Order: sequence, then C-alpha cells, then structure tokens
Amino acid sequence: MQPAGQAVGFCHFPLWKEPRKGRKKVCEESELPTPKKKAPTNDRVALYDKLIATRPEIERKGDANPYTSLHGNMFTLLHEGRLAIRLSAEEREKFLRAYKTKLFEAYGTVMKEYVAVPEFMLENTKELSKYLDLSYAYAKTLKPKPARKHKR
Repeated sequence: MQPAGQAVGFCHFPLWKEPRKGRKKVCEESELPTPKKKAPTNDRVALYDKLIATRPEIERKGDANPYTSLHGNMFTLLHEGRLAIRLSAEEREKFLRAYKTKLFEAYGTVMKEYVAVPEFMLENTKELSKYLDLSYAYAKTLKPKPARKHKR
C-alpha cells in the first residue's frame, strides 16, 4: 500500500523520496515526468485543412492529431506536423519511389499502408490532392469496421 499523497510510480530522476526499509522508491505525483506531446503547428494544420477542403465529402476529424476516416478506416493523418497518407500497395510503391520517402512511423511503429509525405509537398495542395483522391478511393475498398459500443 502506498502512503497517502504518493503516486504509484518510480522516479527516474534525482527527486527521490527516501523510502522506509523494505519499500520501493516512489515519487509525488507532481514529481512524475510527463510526456511532452508535439502538437502540429498551426500552419501545418491550415495546409492540411486546405488539402481536405479540396474534397467536400471528406470530413476532417481530431484536434491534437487531425485525421480523416471512412467507415472506421483512417486514410490520412497529421501527426506531430508530419502527414501520412494511406495508399494501395501499387500506389504506395510508386509514391515511395517517386518522392524517395519511406513508410510512415508513429510512436515507434511503422504504419505499413501509410507513406510519409515529404515536408515540401504539404504546401503543394494541387499535387497532394491527387494522392488524397487515391487514398479516398482506396479507403472505399476497405472493409468497414464495426461501430464501437460505448461503455456507460
């Protein structure tokens, strides 16, 4: 059992509380390190919104990480200011070769169907809208995900 006012966690920095004999070192909640999230910059979000606006039938979702989805399948994502677009295998290979980029990675995980869009392309809405169209068309071919039941 933890003493009152202490979080269940371990300090990995020099703000140690001296534990009683036989207890693990714990820290106050205020001393626990907090992860730092990089929010997309407003100019990147504005460019993303401009891209999505080229297809009025597509709804932009998400605040911290803007994205688009169709029938529960995400097909674009703006994560930490970097754009990812989901493409079919054939179009994905063409994109990777043409722009000398790689598959998108977020939180240390490679997203296998998503390409990392080079930074310079985010400003080229006309060229990027072609890939948005391809991504939207690909999302239409994916099996719809069942609706989630919300816990009450």
